[in-house]
Amino acid sequence: MLGGAKHKLLLSALLVSMLLIGACENDLKKIKEISAKESEKPLQQTTGVDVIYSDSAKVKMRLQTPLLIEYNDTAKSAKPYQITPKGIKITFFDTTKLEAGNIVADSSIRYPKLNITEFHKNVVATNSVGETFKSEELIWDQGKKIIYSNQPVQIIMAGGDMINGINFTSDEKLTHPVFGQSSGIFNVSETP
Repeated sequence: MLGGAKHKLLLSALLVSMLLIGACENDLKKIKEISAKESEKPLQQTTGVDVIYSDSAKVKMRLQTPLLIEYNDTAKSAKPYQITPKGIKITFFDTTKLEAGNIVADSSIRYPKLNITEFHKNVVATNSVGETFKSEELIWDQGKKIIYSNQPVQIIMAGGDMINGINFTSDEKLTHPVFGQSSGIFNVSETP
C-alpha cells in the first residue's frame, strides 16, 4: 500500500509540475504579446508643432503640423520614425530669409536615422522660380540631397507649361528635375 501511495503522490507532483510549466509558458506568451503591443505605442504625441530649423544662426526651414507622433519601433525594424497624420507644411528659406520653396502634404513619415522623409497624398511642392510639383508621393533623402518620386508627377512651370512623368528625381531645391517617360503641354507663341 505504501508503494501505491508513493506512486499517487509522485503522479500528483508530476501533474502539478506540468501545470506550472504550462502556466509559465502561457505567461511568457502573454508577456511577449504585451511587449509587442507596447512597442507599437507612440513614445510622444505633440500638437500644434511649429519648428524653425537653423544652421550657423541662419534659418533654413520651418516645419508646421497639427500633430506629430513619434514611435520607436524596436520590435519590427529597429528604426524610430515620426508621422504627421493630419498634414504637414515645410517652408524653405534662402540666405536672405525669403521663402525659397515649400512642400505641403496630407501626411508624412520621417525616419531620422536614415535621414529620409516621405510625403504622401496630395503632395504639392514649389521651388524658388515658381514651379509647382504635384504627386501622391515625394521622398526627400537629405543624406543624398535629392527629392524623388516613384509615382506619377506633374510639374506646372512658371509660364504655364506642364510636364507629366511616371516618376522623377531632382536636387533638394527642385531646380533640376529629371522625368521618366514624360509628356507635356507647352504654350507656343505664333510670332517668331
